[in-house]
Amino acid sequence: MLLASLLFAGMGVFAKLLGSAMPSLEIVFFRNVFGVIGVGLSLLHTPLQGVGGKPWLLFFRGFMGFLALLCFFYDIAHIPLGEAMTYSKTSPIWTAIFAYIFLKERLSRLAWIAIVVGFVGIVLITDPFATPFDKYDLLGILSGIGAALAYTSVRELKRYYDTRAIVLSFMGVGTLGPLLLMAFSPFVQTDWLDFMFGRFVVPEGKIWVYIVAMGVLATMAQIFMTKAYGISKAGIVGTVSYSNILFSILFGILFLADPLPGFVEILGIILIILSGVAVAKSR
Repeated sequence: MLLASLLFAGMGVFAKLLGSAMPSLEIVFFRNVFGVIGVGLSLLHTPLQGVGGKPWLLFFRGFMGFLALLCFFYDIAHIPLGEAMTYSKTSPIWTAIFAYIFLKERLSRLAWIAIVVGFVGIVLITDPFATPFDKYDLLGILSGIGAALAYTSVRELKRYYDTRAIVLSFMGVGTLGPLLLMAFSPFVQTDWLDFMFGRFVVPEGKIWVYIVAMGVLATMAQIFMTKAYGISKAGIVGTVSYSNILFSILFGILFLADPLPGFVEILGIILIILSGVAVAKSR
């Protein structure tokens, strides 16, 4: 998991470099097309298993994952890498809430305290004393909520579908969705929706190197993360995964000239990490 976190932070570096050359929508497309090809090749050797019967829930998982990734990559392009990663790591807090609402899972007193602490951390990461709540803060929160809804739906989908089908639902929507939105982009004029619309930019030169590096690092990180969850307790692995924030802050400073987070932001990051760890421990 530690290695996966390092690779995810590296993926974020290349995603941010790409953000200055193409819209985030196109970055999402290239991020997912690698996975579609990989899963597609695996299907040639081993057909999908599972009883099926939940197509709309399968689509919902793919759509929410796509929305989360869209918000995440847009934030990476516009705010410090560590801050964007911190927003995405709020998903365990939201997952606990959605599991309580939709799956009727019980939450302990520790979990509820952790959720409150997590919300305080989210407020602090927006640095309300220095800057107003803006579009990047909203999309950052949405990236965590979208990921949480996707994760919550996976718990139910695992009863009906092969894991590859669930992954393909996410990567398939994440590949076709950007193509559809880019086709409609010439007819959309509002700047506020630039996170979900953008015209296709033909990659040239070193941009292809960034695209391949992002895809390879993301795929390797996914493999190591999956292996980690397969050989150890989810709570332990989930706790170690928060090292992703520290790696992202470090890489942002070293490679992207990101500023060091302020005191209020650092406090927010610490509270979010503590909240996520406490939620994992309580469950």
